[in-house]
Amino acid sequence: MSDEKTDAIVIRCVDFSETSSIVTFFTKDFGKVTALAKGARRKKGPFESALDLLATCRIVFLHKSGDVLDLLTEAKLQHRLRASEVDISRLYASYYVAELLQSLTDEFDPHPELFGTTHEFLRLNENPKVDYEPLILRYELMLLRETGHLPSLYKCAGCGKTVASAPRTAFGLLAGGIICDSCRHGQRRIVSIREEVLLILRYFADPEGDAWRTDDRYRDREKEIRPIMNQYFVELMGKRPKLHGYIPILGKS
Repeated sequence: MSDEKTDAIVIRCVDFSETSSIVTFFTKDFGKVTALAKGARRKKGPFESALDLLATCRIVFLHKSGDVLDLLTEAKLQHRLRASEVDISRLYASYYVAELLQSLTDEFDPHPELFGTTHEFLRLNENPKVDYEPLILRYELMLLRETGHLPSLYKCAGCGKTVASAPRTAFGLLAGGIICDSCRHGQRRIVSIREEVLLILRYFADPEGDAWRTDDRYRDREKEIRPIMNQYFVELMGKRPKLHGYIPILGKS
């Protein structure tokens, strides 16, 4: 057994016994970690409110070998989620982030940049001056990039050749991105997207870019972008994310 320390975000917490819980964290140094938190359900437990959903905390856990659950020994709260104090839709947007992390990341597969992106999302989502709809799209694309699932937005997902600009481009939900005319034949689950929509996805998917913060074109194409992203996640996860039905802009498409 080894004693590990790291910053973490709580993404799932389920009851284990009358006094204990099983908690899943997305951590900065180890990726997703699931640990047994003994005494977490007691009124005066050892972890206080550090294990609230989407709380950011500093944890210490014992990493055990085999199929035995790791053991949480310490958790100190750094920041509590406050999105509900602004708007209930923002709260659900944060819960959606937790659902994506739970479904699309692996145990002990570290993504420190994604941890930072998640922390930034939770912070910005608490700010009523920041529109949360484009913030969701930015986070989705950053998560897809970090986990290796980002759709191909410049080259054909079939042959790898650069796809020339056109008023409309084929996008393969199963193929994993845009498709050239030569590769389109025989492909299933193809949608046609406007050039403006493709450009917006490229802006938002650029990890170094900041245009997504100020690009007003997103609002004009929001109703076209959301169905594509929603369907892409359904194909990727094999099911519709539960939180889609609770977030107005996601549930409408």
